[in-house]
Amino acid sequence: MPSVPRSEDAEEPPVVDRDALRGRTLFERSELAVVALQRGEVARASAGARELVPGLEVGRPLPARAPFPLARVEVGGGETLLFYDPRPLAAYEELRVGFTAAVSHELRTPLARLLVLLERAERPGADVAGSLERARAEVEQMRELIDDLLFLSELETGREVVALGDSEALPVLREVAAELADSADRAGVTIVVEGEDGRELPMRPRMLRVVALNLITNAIRYAGVGATCKVSVGSGDATVELVASDDGGGVAPEHLSRLFERFYRADPARSLRGSGLGLAIVKHIVLSAGGTVEARRSAEDGLEIRCVFPL
Repeated sequence: MPSVPRSEDAEEPPVVDRDALRGRTLFERSELAVVALQRGEVARASAGARELVPGLEVGRPLPARAPFPLARVEVGGGETLLFYDPRPLAAYEELRVGFTAAVSHELRTPLARLLVLLERAERPGADVAGSLERARAEVEQMRELIDDLLFLSELETGREVVALGDSEALPVLREVAAELADSADRAGVTIVVEGEDGRELPMRPRMLRVVALNLITNAIRYAGVGATCKVSVGSGDATVELVASDDGGGVAPEHLSRLFERFYRADPARSLRGSGLGLAIVKHIVLSAGGTVEARRSAEDGLEIRCVFPL
């Protein structure tokens, strides 16, 4: 094809500075939030920085409420680069949204069942007493959920001191087992408490009671008829251990690591019993007391929850 002669008045195509374009793109899409300051005013800001720092505007000083930077780098021309890490905030926001959705779901389910029971009680010839009794159970479940949420909030905001002195374990474990004896009988579960007299655990009696209550209640609800739950305290290699072990149906291996998550249920049947927060509370208390907690299959192929504290 013959070439077309160019007019002398034709504009030259713009020259693209690929390095500068690449730099601007990397700046804009940086995983870290980046702000460039020139003479104390914002010269450039990445997308992440504009999202992270409210009120960030080019040509104006950095907002007073801007978070403390992860790093501050002085570059040529009097420019200062501030680096922020938005990932903790994003992770928190994701956790908050997920937690709100989970709580809404957990409250919506018993409320829906409660509404059905009340409507059923209004029908001619309905078993009003039976419907009211089941409705009362739904209300109790919602109250348990709310109480557990408030208790977790109390723990996480630091208003409840977990590891304040030591508690002798066996008296507390026996007291909780006796308190839950009727529930265990109705579920067909046998509770056995054993261990070393005088052995102490590094937490307040109230906290130890909460841990024992949740461990034993978990076995009563899910181990199954005919199961035995053994709660024991003893010493290991420079450790002291609290173990709740049963010989019930157990939990599939892929679910074990998630049992301590809030509202996590290993099977659909668990959604009808409990608040779904018991083992999450156990984990929080144990970690706050300097220990570790693990769920695994017991020697009898049931479930074992092992809480280990350094001596």
